[in-house]
Amino acid sequence: MEITASIIGKRCADFDEIKMQTTRIAERFDPEKIILFGSYAYGKPTPQSDVDLLIIVDTNESTLKLSSEIALSLEHSFPLDIIVKTPKQIKRRLQNGDFFIEDIINLGKVIYERTNKRMD
Repeated sequence: MEITASIIGKRCADFDEIKMQTTRIAERFDPEKIILFGSYAYGKPTPQSDVDLLIIVDTNESTLKLSSEIALSLEHSFPLDIIVKTPKQIKRRLQNGDFFIEDIINLGKVIYERTNKRMD
């Protein structure tokens, strides 16, 4: 299930705004990777377009709960759609032939990637 945090907007988000939200997510939730997909990554966004992010987080916490936490932690002036998955969930969905996830991985733009693995 995906969590959508939308605000009705009349303009397209600019990349600096998207990057600022990505930085906030990275600082607070320590994801492995954030991938921009949809019209902002491989199309021409319109004022009605939302910003689509796949956030990959290595966690034992419910990804639905984490999606909600991330969405509620952000202040943004553009429609934002967040999908949170663990690396295991991504691997399983790719093995099962999930074309949606495959397209995101293959066509999306990685806008954040953690450089060092955590040592928990």
